[in-house]
Amino acid sequence: MSLIDLSEIRTYNPLDIVERLATSRDWADYHLSFTWMGDIEALHLACAFDLKVPSLRRNEIVELIAKVNEQLWVGHFDFWEKDGLVMFRQALMLTGGSSASDDQCEALLGTAVQACERYFQAFQFVVWAGKSARDALDATLFETTGRA
Repeated sequence: MSLIDLSEIRTYNPLDIVERLATSRDWADYHLSFTWMGDIEALHLACAFDLKVPSLRRNEIVELIAKVNEQLWVGHFDFWEKDGLVMFRQALMLTGGSSASDDQCEALLGTAVQACERYFQAFQFVVWAGKSARDALDATLFETTGRA
């Protein structure tokens, strides 16, 4: 049986779970998009920042994305040149007719929101403060110790 055959007989749609979870929870202030990709049986998540990158800062943003992606275990950041947007993307593979659970969908979203919140400031430093990718990343990833 091919992937095409499986996607044609699947009556379950993981977006139903995402929609149910989204209506019952107060999730992030990011532009989120879930897409069911039936041809490869994957639930795709894209999470975009509300941050438009001007032309003069795009090369530095691309460098920052490469540095950030080196540190990520799951998912990745992308730059959409046409729209000037930075977004986090990842997918949950549900091959062979597997169903997504509430926990899997929440983990998918949680990972995206956590990555966006951890690195958003670095992207802002590059765009608005004119910092280099290395300086922006160093400024946002310092570890605090001790007590106040």
